[in-house]
Amino acid sequence: MDYKVSLFWLALVIFFAVIEGVTPQLVSIWFAGGALVSLIVSLFGAPVWVEVIVFVAVSAILLVLTRPLVKRRFAKQTVKTNADALVGGEAVVTQTINNVEGSGLAKILGQVWSARSATGETIPEGTAVTVERIEGVKLIVSAKASEDPESSGQREDKEV
Repeated sequence: MDYKVSLFWLALVIFFAVIEGVTPQLVSIWFAGGALVSLIVSLFGAPVWVEVIVFVAVSAILLVLTRPLVKRRFAKQTVKTNADALVGGEAVVTQTINNVEGSGLAKILGQVWSARSATGETIPEGTAVTVERIEGVKLIVSAKASEDPESSGQREDKEV
């Protein structure tokens, strides 16, 4: 029995385990498993070529079988930021929005944001708008449909 080969496999197990221990994600655990099985095979006196094949095969099998499970388990969940929560919300224009001049402000949830029109139209101060998206530090908004009595076919009769 050649103890030098067994020591090599033991060194690989330790090496891959240390690498795994110092990295935040699973990157080498499969190779540590393959080296451990090859170490056990070497203790039974198998030829080196068999040990290498066992290492490659066990590492590949562990990788193929467990990688999808590990990826699902440690997958980062996309968390909306506070700003993302504003999309779809209603804001009020506090300074006329004019894309050509690059000006305009809108207030939503007590915060004043730079704002631009999604359609390119000028939106006057005091208009209620809907936040379509956020680009950098600017709200991209569109004017809400107004309920104008004349445009809806209904007319208020005024006494003279």
